[in-house]
Parts: sequence; C-alpha cells; structure tokens
Amino acid sequence: MSKKGYRIEKDSLGDVQVPINALYGAQTQRALDNFTVSGMTMPRAFIHALGLIKSACAVANTELGGLAPDVSKAIQQASEDIIQGHYDDQFPIDIFQTGSGTSTNMNANEVIANLASKQLLSCVLPNDHVNMSQSSNDVIPSCIHLSAALSLNNHLLPALDQLIQVISTKAKTLTDEIKTGRTHLMDAMPLSFAQELGGWQAQVLQAQQRLQDVQPRLHKLAIGGTAVGTGINAPAGFANRVCDELARRTGLPLVVTDNFFGAISSQDTAVELSGQLKTLAVALIKIANDLRWSSSGPLTGLGEVCLPALQPGSSIMPGKVNPVIPEAVVMACTQVIGNDCCITLAGQSGNFQLNVMLPLIAHNLTQSLKLLTNSALLLANKAILDMKVNHHRIESNLAQNPILITALNKVIGYEQGTIIAKQAYAQNRRILDVAIEVTGMDAKELEKLLDPHKLI
Repeated sequence: MSKKGYRIEKDSLGDVQVPINALYGAQTQRALDNFTVSGMTMPRAFIHALGLIKSACAVANTELGGLAPDVSKAIQQASEDIIQGHYDDQFPIDIFQTGSGTSTNMNANEVIANLASKQLLSCVLPNDHVNMSQSSNDVIPSCIHLSAALSLNNHLLPALDQLIQVISTKAKTLTDEIKTGRTHLMDAMPLSFAQELGGWQAQVLQAQQRLQDVQPRLHKLAIGGTAVGTGINAPAGFANRVCDELARRTGLPLVVTDNFFGAISSQDTAVELSGQLKTLAVALIKIANDLRWSSSGPLTGLGEVCLPALQPGSSIMPGKVNPVIPEAVVMACTQVIGNDCCITLAGQSGNFQLNVMLPLIAHNLTQSLKLLTNSALLLANKAILDMKVNHHRIESNLAQNPILITALNKVIGYEQGTIIAKQAYAQNRRILDVAIEVTGMDAKELEKLLDPHKLI
C-alpha cells in the first residue's frame, strides 16, 4: 500500500501509519505489526461480549457523573454496532499477543472512539472516555466470563437439551428391540436398545448438570478491579452498576466477583468450565463411537443400525457410505480435549496480580463451547434422529449368543454352562439347542429361561 493509503496516528511512542479506512488507531496498528504469529483473530463471540461490556461501562460512568450523557450515548451506539457484528473486520489482532489482552481492549477502545466521534462530531478518546474506570486487566477477564456464559446459556445448554430429547424419543421407540450386549467388545448378556440409549442420555444429562453447576461462578465478573484488584480510578458503585446493566441486557444473573484480586490474577473458573467441557467431549465421543461400531459393515461388521446416508463415502469404492457425523464429532471433541490441556497450562500463568495468557484462554474456551454445541446438534439431528435398527441382524446375533447360558448359572452351575457355551461356539449352533442336548432339560423350560426379553 502506498503512503497515500495511510493516515498518521499518534500514541505515547510516537507516530504510526494506519490504513486510511481503518476504524482502529495507533495501538491496534502496533499490535498488528508486532504480533504476526498465527493469523487467527479473537473469536467473534468474545468481541461481541466486549462490546456489551463497553456499553455497560458507558452507562455506569454517566450515572456516576464521570461521562457526559452525549458522549455516553455515542459510545453506547458504537458498542451496539460492534455487538451486532457490523465491524468484525476491524478486530484483526492475532490471538497470540500481549498476555493481558491489552491490544484487543485498546482495539475496541479505538474503534468505538472513532465511531462515537463521527456520530458526535467531536473527539471521543479511547482511553479517557471509552476506557473510563476500566483496565484491560479487569475488562478481559470479565469478557472471558461473559462470552463463555452467553455461549453456554444461549447455545450449548439448549443443544444438549435437544440431544437429550432426541435420545429419549428414540429410546421410547426401541423398548422391545433386544440386542446383544458387549463388554470388552465381546458378546455379553442382552439388553434393550432403549437401555443402551438410556446410558447415553444419562451421560449427557450429567454433563449438562456439571456445566450448570459452574454457572454461578462464571457469572461473577472482575470488572471494577481495574489494574491489580484495588479498583484504582473506578468510582464507588461502578462495578455493581456495570453488572446490573449487563444482567439487564443479557438476562443472566451477573454479579461482581467476591474478590477482585483472585478474579484478576487467576482463571480458575475458566479452567473449571473447560474441565467440564472436556467431560462432555468424552461422553459425546463414547456415543459417537457406539454409533460407528453399531453401524459398521454393513455385511462384515456389526450392522445393527443404519445411520442416515448423507454423502458418498469413497472416491474409489462405489456405493460405500461412511458414518461421517460420528467421525466429525469425534474429531471435534478430540480438539476440545486438547483445548482443555492448553487452558489448564494457561490457567497456571497467573503470576502475582495478573494471568498473562488471557487471549489464549478466551480463544480455546470459546472454540470448545462452539465445537460442543455443534457436535451435540449434529449427533441429535443427523445421526440419532433417523437411525434405523436392523431387526434381522440383531435377532440373528442374539439367537446365536452363547453368553445367554449365564441365565442358567443357578440351575446347572457355572462349569456346565461353560461347557455348553464352548460347544455352541465351536459348532456355531444356537445356545438353546446345545443346552437341550447337554442338560436333558425340558425344551419349553429352557426356552423360557433363555428368553432374552426376560433377561434384560
């Protein structure tokens, strides 16, 4: 770009060339010049939450007499435009930046100040007006909590509701479908498909409950602690007023943290939330892999269920269809597990009064919430909802299952049961037929004792 494509902005370090059409200013440009690590920018959900915080701070500063009403109104309108995503392209700073997220905070301050100045036709300053009563050190931790709380409440928890409902509805249609159970991937005693799906449902419900348990701590914000937790330059009542305004805007029960020093110097709640997201990821992987195994084949695998055929499965083998949704979910959830490790390591970087890996935590936490939201919806709507049971295959497998002899342990004993099971395996015969032959018991009595419907 030629020099004509730039304007000159100034900060405490001197002059900076900024693209002429950019809404940001000198500090954002310095960050763009300095941080050329990944090309990945801060998550949109995080930037939108940052807009909410800037708007709420403007409201609080005006009510407490620190900010002129017309300036406050202009800041609120500019912040609203950011909340609505109108200027997402004006937040280009790399995730791997200053550990406090100061560059992103100043990016927001500069964009909002520029927009507000144009609206007001007078100078609105990034630091003195938009950042009034704030520090990056309390804004960014608050934004991590707020963006995660919104994603959890508005997206992930409803997605889990959908998954739970779909599993429950499908299970009710499969109460009479009895299948061979498997432990160690080997044949075991029978159970119904409804019971198997009930296990999935319990896992998702428990994961959902764990996430709900985190919410009260996630709703506590560090705003008002400013630089190190003492609240320097923030007027009395500022933190409470900001949280009240954010609660009004979002519908979440947001409150001021119990301790500013802990909230600014640590990210323990983010680590806790990430751990529960990892637990959910593990549960979804279990469900997805059950679906993969159950639909394997269809001729030489288990072939117990048929998943919706969504796309051709091979570029060379005609007619092949793969379990693409479970595979995508397993990959997404594996990424969440990796994110949790990263967040854990970042969480321990709270040196003295500030954690210095905040942008990394924000990125990974936001990504995990999004991946799990979409994974839950995919499993529900594109795999389980229209899953079909292969009645012939499960009935055939069940009839051939020698492990059913377990039901006779109290009648004939474990040792004789072992002999019958091994003979049935070796001769590839129905367990009922071998049991009749070996025990000499009445066929109707044995048929009754070995009825899979009575063994679940």
